[in-house]
Formats: sequence, structure tokens, C-alpha cells
Amino acid sequence: MDRKYAVITGCSSGFGTLMAIELAKNAFHVYATMRNTNKSTFLIDKAKREGVHAQISIHELDITSSDSIETFKNLLRQLPSVDVLINNAGYAGAGFAEEIPLDEYRDQFETNVFGTIALSQAVLPYMRKQRSGTIINISSISGRIGFPGLSPYAASKFAIEGWSESLRLEMKPFGVNVVIIEPGSFRTGIWTTGKRIAEPSLKKDSPYYPYMTKIQKYLEQSEPFYEDPIIVAKKAVSILKDKDPSLRYPAGKGVRTRIRLKNLMNWKSWEKIILKTLYKI
Repeated sequence: MDRKYAVITGCSSGFGTLMAIELAKNAFHVYATMRNTNKSTFLIDKAKREGVHAQISIHELDITSSDSIETFKNLLRQLPSVDVLINNAGYAGAGFAEEIPLDEYRDQFETNVFGTIALSQAVLPYMRKQRSGTIINISSISGRIGFPGLSPYAASKFAIEGWSESLRLEMKPFGVNVVIIEPGSFRTGIWTTGKRIAEPSLKKDSPYYPYMTKIQKYLEQSEPFYEDPIIVAKKAVSILKDKDPSLRYPAGKGVRTRIRLKNLMNWKSWEKIILKTLYKI
């Protein structure tokens, strides 16, 4: 495999760290980006242990900042090619819709949606001109299935799903693949930020308190069964080895089945299952 060049966002932890390592193992030079490079220690140490430190370059990039993206474009101009972009940076907002400030929704979309679009727009001219390349957008099962208490995150991922469909059809004539990975529950710590947003719904005087606590309990009880995120990292590598990848790749136990069930069942039956599972009603 000839040397190729990949850009990955959100590499300070979780999927981003592991995807950077796995791509480096597979003949890519990886430009691992993160908002705060002081958090790169975990990735650097792991890369050294895996013997791929020389194949990974750390770069500061805040995808919500136009200035940061403009600076990053200077790096793109210097690369021999831009073969892969993995849009991984994001976080999960939670809480019940009535109690979530509108600015929290805006923040969620700034990172998960507009940041993804902005960086993709920076990379697309290179892929279009070279008539090759792959963009992998890390979505979620929450981009196909809405859950109560997770509306900011689900809305942002639904948006990424629709945008990715359109982008795939736009770029296919130029030889550029657009792919979505839809992980289920993995041990990535993505809900840490979401808990801050959920605080209003976890106050005892909130009308949603009984329901939010049940959802939180459900998530906590499920946590021991979350899967190893290396599965998603290896999935990304297998996609990049495929000359004609599909649009969507569900990842994780039961994810494909749940998506299929939702698509096959009428809404009232599906709704009953969700409410019974989360609220026991």
C-alpha cells in the first residue's frame, strides 16, 4: 500500500485516538487533530507503544473556529494528497427539550454539524481535483433512532445523516466516497459533557426528573456492556480498503437489528417498546 495521508478530528480520546493508531498501522500518515494539543499525551504514548509514532502528526484544530480552519488549510496545501478525512470530533448533549437552553442546541450543532461541514469544505477541493478520496463521518445509532432526553445529540446526528447522503451523491462523479459509521454504545466517555447539559432535568423540582433519572439509570446499568471502541477504529480501516464502500455502516451489537426493527415497525408499536424499556410504562 503506497503512503497516503489522512486527517482525523477529535483525536485526544475515544474513537479518534484509536482510529489514528489503526490508520498509522496501515500505511497512512495521520494528521491527528484536536482542539487542545495539551491532551495529546494519551495518543502519543499509545502510538509509541504501538511503534507508529513517526506516522502520526499532532495538530491543533478547533472545527468550530473559522480562524482555526483557515490556519489548518495552510497544512493541507503542503500535503502531497488528501486521501482521507474522518470527521469524528463531537460531543453528546442531553436533557429534556423544554429545559435545554437554545444556546445549548446551537453549541451542539456548531460542533457536530457545522464544524463537520466547514472542515469538509476545506478538504473537498483537494479530493475533487485529485478525483479520489474518502470522507468518513462518525454518526451514531442516534442518527437513525431518536431517544428521549437526547434530543440535541440525536438532532445533530440526524442532520449529519441527511447531509452525508447528499454529499455522497454530489461527490461520487468525482471519485470521492462519502461514508457514515453509526456506532451504538461504546466505551468512549462521550456522555461526560452531556451530563452537564442534563442538569436541569435532574433537579427534583423538574417535571421531567422522574423520567430523566430513569433514563440515567438505564444508561448506567448498560455501561458494563458497552463495547470496545477498537471495533469502530478497525471498521474505518476496513472501509478504506474497500474500493466501493457502502454509504452506511452500523457498528456494535444489536445496532443493525434495532435500526431494521424501527424501519419495519409502525410508529405506535416502536414507541411502546421505547417507553416500556426506558420508563417501565
